Amino acid sequence: MRIFTILLSLFFLMAFKHPFYLSVTDLKYNAQDKVLQGSVKLFVNDLEAALKKINNQTVDLIHVKDTIQIKKLLHHYLLKHLSLKVNGLPKAFDFIGFEREQEAIWMYIEFKKCERPKKIELENSLLFDDIKLQTNIVHLEVYDERKSLKSNYPDKQFLFEF
Repeated sequence: MRIFTILLSLFFLMAFKHPFYLSVTDLKYNAQDKVLQGSVKLFVNDLEAALKKINNQTVDLIHVKDTIQIKKLLHHYLLKHLSLKVNGLPKAFDFIGFEREQEAIWMYIEFKKCERPKKIELENSLLFDDIKLQTNIVHLEVYDERKSLKSNYPDKQFLFEF
């Protein structure tokens, strides 16, 4: 009976472990301004752990004290783990800002000077350095046509054709 109780306790402890690891990148093409604009959403605790490992210091995204420093850390992290090509040409993004919503953090980005996308290649390795169970989802909308793709570690390549 004692072994059964121990095994049952272990089962419940493992069952309540972080259930899934997910990022969502959502981009929409603005034809008038010729930009891809959107957001990247990650769980706060997962991103804090990744930033701590990279910077060798604790990062608190819930009680932000230095917004400018956190913005730099987030921008640098996205630069390392998110890249995009439109019609074969690499595009750099501007980091617009971030905000926290409950257990998630939203980071806002914008890829400027994008001609009408026919082919978009995106590389997304968010949290892949730290979490082998990570799933990354990308939603892309161009001229009211919405497409979505999903990848799991280690697959980080996304290809959208319009």
